[in-house]
Amino acid sequence: MAGDWLGSIVSINCGDILGVYQGRVSAVDQLNQTISLTQPFHNGVKCLVPEVTFRAGDIVELKILEIPVDSRRQTINQLPENTTGSSSSRYPNQVTPKKSGPKNGQLKARDDECFGDDLEEIPDTDFDFEGNLALFDKAAVFEEIETRERKVGGTGVGSKTRGTPNERPPTYRHDENILESEPIVYRRIIVPQPGGKEYCTDSGLVVPSISYGLHKKLLSVAEKHGLSVEKRLEMSGVCASQMALTLLGGPNRLNPKNVHQRPIVALLCGPHIKGAQGISCGRHLANHDVDIILFLPNFVKMLEPVTNELNLFCRTEGKQVSNVKDLPNCPVDLVINCLDCHENAFLRDQPWYRAAVDWANQNRAPVLGIDPPVADPEQGIHAKWSLQLGLPLALGEQAGRVYLCDIGIPQKVFREVGITYHSPFGCKFVIPLHSM
Repeated sequence: MAGDWLGSIVSINCGDILGVYQGRVSAVDQLNQTISLTQPFHNGVKCLVPEVTFRAGDIVELKILEIPVDSRRQTINQLPENTTGSSSSRYPNQVTPKKSGPKNGQLKARDDECFGDDLEEIPDTDFDFEGNLALFDKAAVFEEIETRERKVGGTGVGSKTRGTPNERPPTYRHDENILESEPIVYRRIIVPQPGGKEYCTDSGLVVPSISYGLHKKLLSVAEKHGLSVEKRLEMSGVCASQMALTLLGGPNRLNPKNVHQRPIVALLCGPHIKGAQGISCGRHLANHDVDIILFLPNFVKMLEPVTNELNLFCRTEGKQVSNVKDLPNCPVDLVINCLDCHENAFLRDQPWYRAAVDWANQNRAPVLGIDPPVADPEQGIHAKWSLQLGLPLALGEQAGRVYLCDIGIPQKVFREVGITYHSPFGCKFVIPLHSM
């Protein structure tokens, strides 16, 4: 009967909200489906109240940790002689058959020695804790716990309270920083002569454009401190080639299994520093198994940086042509445009320039422009992407999506020309810019 469980030490699991209670059974009410524990412990901490009552509706699991000696004797006395009682607290009448053999007598002797011979009978039915799960008064229990917590808090005594999701300590993934960081300042680049347009990075950092005059001064001061034209060409060539490799498909396109599908890139360059940047890019692309066709018009005398870059390019598997007719008739994967420069606008009137523009527009391949000028001719090559160096110029819609690359200008060089500068690149050398 229910009264036979009095005095047992039990553990009651009431779920994540109420927690786990342990204590000695002081009362069992079968009519109201309640059980009371005296000297209770809540989650391992002794409760301040002497007795706690539970309804069956909130009991998830009940375990009997210790049965009084009298009840254990009743259990053993009721079992057949050739069996021993199950240790399950929820099914005390269930027995487990044992193999026949000489050990049975030894086990029975041990039981008699431990529990004695005067065993009484135990009840035939187990207490039905799961019979009715709808009668537990949660509101009353919560009110009792909250009242106790308020009393404990008022006395200044620390206690473990029932927390809400907002009160729980935050958890972090393996890739999250647990240290508090300073707030992000989104305008960390200030220029003395704004170029008339502002961009922002993916993280929201503002990157203002600058005028071509300030851009030219910045490169001149950097060259004075050791960032030579050759170093700048190498940096711009590497960054442009990395961007082009990504546009061509990256590892999905450029791998040993796709040697029969090598991408074809047409490189249109003029006889100036901008053209030398394009030739440098073509050399790096050729080193990565990209088929390069370089268009460069014939000139009696070229700038030394152009000549040097061309000599290096000729040591690759790339192909050089000086006539537009030698460019592919079929569509290519990418066109890299380095025909224009900021100073020599008269080159746009040259026949080779007009022929190269017409070929690019008829080929219909996507175009990447490297360091394009601000003013583009109305019938020029409209780019899908444009790559700027250091700080951007205020480009128009014909430039397409604008990207910025780091060419290695030191921070104090920016400061020398009056620019307050903090790098917007983070862990990358090429970042996208968005018009504001």
